[in-house]
Amino acid sequence: MVTYAKRTPVTSVAVLGNAPLGPSDIRAQAIDDSDLVIRVNSFVLDVPGEPRCQGSRADVVVWNRITRPTRFTFDRYRERLYLLAEPMRFHGRPEVWPQSWPPDLGFVPLPNAEILPRIGDELDIPWRAEKLAPTTGFTAAWLAVNLFPECDIRLSGFSFIDDPGQTEWTYQVGGSSPVAPEHRIEAEARVMTDWLKEERVSLWR
Repeated sequence: MVTYAKRTPVTSVAVLGNAPLGPSDIRAQAIDDSDLVIRVNSFVLDVPGEPRCQGSRADVVVWNRITRPTRFTFDRYRERLYLLAEPMRFHGRPEVWPQSWPPDLGFVPLPNAEILPRIGDELDIPWRAEKLAPTTGFTAAWLAVNLFPECDIRLSGFSFIDDPGQTEWTYQVGGSSPVAPEHRIEAEARVMTDWLKEERVSLWR
């Protein structure tokens, strides 16, 4: 990830979920000023001439095989690192290759054997027995918190922190979808709330 950072050494990392965000120059600037910006799935970026909400950079993308691409998802993809999160493959879900992917897309699969047990332990859920999977957003945030233990972590666009009981996602790009049954966002909200007790982790609503 460090190779794709705007600046090194990396001292600040922004991680963006896809929940709707209202206009905020302060939030957008804090994200764009981060040394490394990580986004997930159906992300959007600020564009010139429109209100600033979530910043305009995407250095690393964590996404999955059923992502609904936006016009930003694969724009300038050769300049970014793409990390493929596929926890349900660990439970036997077949591999698919969506036609929306660029044919020469280079990506790095996240290693389930190393990541899933550690996330499952932190969430305190029987992820293997019940065929559970962390959300892509939580996975991205978990990577930032754990791979950059000395850095400021700036989180934004995570609706389940304030509404862990929600049964439907709404997106900055528009539309909605049900929360998948393999997710346990109540546990993810609890862990992220604990992270926010650390001075280095902040939530930009």
